[in-house]
Amino acid sequence: MQPSVIILLGAPGAGKGTQAVRLAAARGLPHVSTGDLFRENLKQETALGKQAKGYMDSGKLVPDELVLDMLFARVARPDCAHGYVLDGFPRTLPQAEAFARRLGRIAPVAVNIVVRDATIVERAAGRLTCKACGNVQHLRHAPPRVAGKCDRCAGELVQRADDAPHVVTERLRVYHEQTAPLVGYYARAGALRELDGEQSPDAVFHALTSVLPPQEAGITPRL
Repeated sequence: MQPSVIILLGAPGAGKGTQAVRLAAARGLPHVSTGDLFRENLKQETALGKQAKGYMDSGKLVPDELVLDMLFARVARPDCAHGYVLDGFPRTLPQAEAFARRLGRIAPVAVNIVVRDATIVERAAGRLTCKACGNVQHLRHAPPRVAGKCDRCAGELVQRADDAPHVVTERLRVYHEQTAPLVGYYARAGALRELDGEQSPDAVFHALTSVLPPQEAGITPRL
């Protein structure tokens, strides 16, 4: 059986990361996030990490040459042998084309989570990230039990620089210009599914599992 590659698409802040974690657990597949790869390189203060930080903090897309090697090294690990859930990549048509060449005969499934720009700006304004473990909470939708403290590890919760409204607006502009065309790319390939991302997280997850039949998971789900 071919590995199952599921790509989650959507604007920054549409909920791709949240749904990717849930989907990966339900399908028994690793969750591969380019955001996590960036954070790993940032934490280790690698040369790539330092370059990527400048783009991420200003709300711009990280250039392909800073992404591809990290990503392909990750999906070559044994835990991705049966497939994986990917979010945050590809972000441009050249990235999608390069990724397709590396996949060869493996046919990915792309799911577009549709959310309005105004909703994304509101979500970002209340988002808090733990400085210690990276856990994300929200003042309105997932408020911390103790103000300013992460529910997972009690670390300090802060608003990331790239969650500021003016940065989010710039990220959305870049998304519509450079990333949104991927919807058409995967639609033309017959690989696209779409769903309403403005529902509750549980409703979005239900819709997500509905557009991905069990046989597309590739392996037995974790219990």
